[in-house]
Amino acid sequence: MTVPLPKQEASSKERLRLWLRMLRVTRQVEAELRERLRVEYDSTLPRFDVMAALQRDPDGLKMNELSRRLRVSNGNVTGIVERLVDDGSVERIALEGDRRATLVRLTEAGRRAFAEMAWAHEGWINALLDGVSEDDAHHIGELLHRLPADTGETT
Repeated sequence: MTVPLPKQEASSKERLRLWLRMLRVTRQVEAELRERLRVEYDSTLPRFDVMAALQRDPDGLKMNELSRRLRVSNGNVTGIVERLVDDGSVERIALEGDRRATLVRLTEAGRRAFAEMAWAHEGWINALLDGVSEDDAHHIGELLHRLPADTGETT
């Protein structure tokens, strides 16, 4: 026996269309960013995200805090951090009194490399969203802040 679904409101359908539009745009922009990072910097978006998180905390982050902020598993972050350490962009620091915890932070070379990628990234975003005026971008941002998706982060 099938249970009839409640009649959908017009606003419900419009919100669904909005979600699908946001998802499509996000996927298109993300795909372009992934490709540009790969081609121009031999990098990946997850690597960029780790470096961005570490850039925001110059004193470094514990691995579990980094995982929490990026909303990925410790295993995912560990592999990325390992490669960043290997290329000299990140350093690991043992924490006194806690042999299990490790602090990671960008090296000077990592800060320089990230600054260059971040500058390019901002330019790419600006070009990809060129059809959106500054006022519209601000307004859309304000509207998106109304959404109930609590990320637990401050922006």
